[in-house]
Amino acid sequence: MLTFLLNGETVEAEVGPTETLLDFLRDRRDLTGTKEGCNEGDCGACSVVVTGQDGIARAMNACILLMPQLSGRAVRTVEGISGPNGELHPVQRAMVDLHGAQCGFCTPGFVTTMAAAHANGATNHEEQLAGNLCRCTGYAPIIRAAQAASTQSVPSWMEESSIEAKAPFPMPQTSDALAEWYSKNPTATLIGGATDVGLWITKRLQDLENVVFLGRCADLQQIEVTDEGLRIGAACTITQIMEAVAPLYPSFAQMLRRYGSEQVRNAATIGGNIANGSPIGDGPPALIALGAVLHLRKGDIRRAMPLEDFFIAYGQQDLQAGEFVEYVTIPKQRDTVKCYKLSKRFDQDISAVCGCFNIVVAGGSVAKARIAFGGMAGTPKRAIHVENALIGKAWNEDNMEAALLQFPQDYTPMSDMRASAGYRMQAAQNMLRRVFVESLGVPASVHEVRP
Repeated sequence: MLTFLLNGETVEAEVGPTETLLDFLRDRRDLTGTKEGCNEGDCGACSVVVTGQDGIARAMNACILLMPQLSGRAVRTVEGISGPNGELHPVQRAMVDLHGAQCGFCTPGFVTTMAAAHANGATNHEEQLAGNLCRCTGYAPIIRAAQAASTQSVPSWMEESSIEAKAPFPMPQTSDALAEWYSKNPTATLIGGATDVGLWITKRLQDLENVVFLGRCADLQQIEVTDEGLRIGAACTITQIMEAVAPLYPSFAQMLRRYGSEQVRNAATIGGNIANGSPIGDGPPALIALGAVLHLRKGDIRRAMPLEDFFIAYGQQDLQAGEFVEYVTIPKQRDTVKCYKLSKRFDQDISAVCGCFNIVVAGGSVAKARIAFGGMAGTPKRAIHVENALIGKAWNEDNMEAALLQFPQDYTPMSDMRASAGYRMQAAQNMLRRVFVESLGVPASVHEVRP
């Protein structure tokens, strides 16, 4: 039996392990304000407000949010944004006054996303709403409505927290408990944020019976800053990691801001991003450039490896049955990291090429170089030949251009719907050129030279 709060009321329901919140709301609760658009977490029409144990309200996509993930949490749909006596939320009032709705299909998702941002005091409205698409292109009045609402106080009915609830499916509360359970059930599917697994269900129509949810493993959701560096639990969300690395490696954080929408970043976990082994995952190239070490666990046995060694070939990772990603460590270092994500859209798009560079210059020469790319090979992969062509050489344009000639030794990119092989190769080389230009203090991005 699943227990959670829905629009301020306690709900108890028998649910399946892969039933989505969107289907539950529309088919079983007749809450049809939450719309089905893409059914894959891209359009934001199904956005809802979810409040967890930390009391923070977050916008999330109901279409790829599985019901067991909501155990003990508080959910607000667009029907629950107004007050118990029909009082309009400041966001709703602003949308009405400033004509923020056109056809109306996307409006409920905009309202709930704006309400979550309003509850948290967020004022970066364009970033908060990047995951909500409007086919009527009515963004300007919607942004104005978000700005107007931000000056108003949070209504009392939106101040809620999670509740105590018994786990309806396997939900270990510690990594020790997870290790013990998973060693006995090595064929089970581990579910963190479900931003990837959710698509197996909604698009591939897979029926996953043996699953375990990581949402209650508190120690896997911790980020520790120590004298040695950063220790990031596998169940930490991209939102958490963005906040943690922003003061340390701002370029990495800015790239993660384009990892996906606010809704996706609030759910997706770094462990899932690594473990699925995607060659276009945006997390691994930056982590590899930073010299990250991956820590795996199977029962009581732990092992560690450089992150780049985890990726063997396309779709093949160095992961044993019953073994899982426990955490990632990043050694302490000064910030020399540059991360560039190239995609057809600036926001919420899969990378054609993601390049990350950690080049340390001392005394005019390159003392260290770690360069990694996503989208250039069947796995996230270092540019070893390019690195070796730079290390020990003077950091100047001639040596940088000479290192560019080594890219074909490291990569044989493919052509697909996102980019041709030739385009990818030239883009990767130009990213190294950009690192050099920026090291001279010359802005290379329109986003850096805006007044």
